[in-house]
Amino acid sequence: MEERLLINSCKKGDAHAQKALFEQYGRGMLLLCRRYIRDYHHAEEVLLNGFQKFFQHIERFEYSGKGSIGAWLKKIIVNECLLFLRQNSTMVFSEEADMDSATVSGDAIEKLSATEILNLIGQLPEGYRLVFNLYVIEGYTHREISEILNIAVGTSKSQFSKARAYLQELLQKNEVIYER
Repeated sequence: MEERLLINSCKKGDAHAQKALFEQYGRGMLLLCRRYIRDYHHAEEVLLNGFQKFFQHIERFEYSGKGSIGAWLKKIIVNECLLFLRQNSTMVFSEEADMDSATVSGDAIEKLSATEILNLIGQLPEGYRLVFNLYVIEGYTHREISEILNIAVGTSKSQFSKARAYLQELLQKNEVIYER
């Protein structure tokens, strides 16, 4: 079904359209949840909460072309992930530098599959992972991240720097070719 018609049907409460929209976007949004939330069952719960909010507030959504559904849904899901993390864990942002500054070659990273890269990101400590995901994958600025997470801009920058160093260390440990 064409996206505009799908949204209009969802706005009318059509369960078949809602199911079709969930089937179209659910897998990708679950992967998004898993970048933030390690536990699969909690990630599924957050996904469902996100879709529930999406459908509850669908009247506010204005279709503006291809990609607008995914963008709006992604914003809701990221916010749901952050809400879950605030409510169910201690978002710890490390202040100490504990990784050396090895540099991994671009070739080494290019040889990794998307799944391998996501697995490495999943191994980051929570604070590092949150900032890394928000900055690199979601495209937020450090100022936006500081507002979202209620941390200082410098803390966001520091967590990102430490996340990069930690990923480089993980790549080294996995015997990926690197340069010093």
